Amino acid sequence: MFSKSCEYAIRAAIYISAEGSMEKKIGIDDICEHIEAPKHFTAKILQILTRNKIVSSQKGVNGGFYLDKKQNNKPLIEIVYATDGSDVFCGCGIGLKECSESEPCPLHEKFKGIRANIRSMVEESTIEEMAKKLTKGNGFLRVE
Repeated sequence: MFSKSCEYAIRAAIYISAEGSMEKKIGIDDICEHIEAPKHFTAKILQILTRNKIVSSQKGVNGGFYLDKKQNNKPLIEIVYATDGSDVFCGCGIGLKECSESEPCPLHEKFKGIRANIRSMVEESTIEEMAKKLTKGNGFLRVE
């Protein structure tokens, strides 16, 4: 449902939240290794997240990425909007350009509910909440 960019962005934000702090910045190599993402692609994604104030960065010897308290409390939907926009919540289930209540595709009614559930999930889930699951061992960002 989400683009690869969005998937990596969510993983990166969760990892940074779980492992970093304002005192302990997380470097790009560490992020890429732990979320299994290509470095160049992840760097571009982190630029988007930084530009949208979802993640903070600091350059230099002790630089890297981190989240402050306000950023940790952001819902995942902000990451979705920053990377994929809002179209993901109104697109057709089988990819038709035009699909609406008046001219629905065969999956329209069922898919409408799925989209609504996914939207609710990312609206109600914060970065910090997901990071806590990770640190408690109740979730993983990659298969070992």
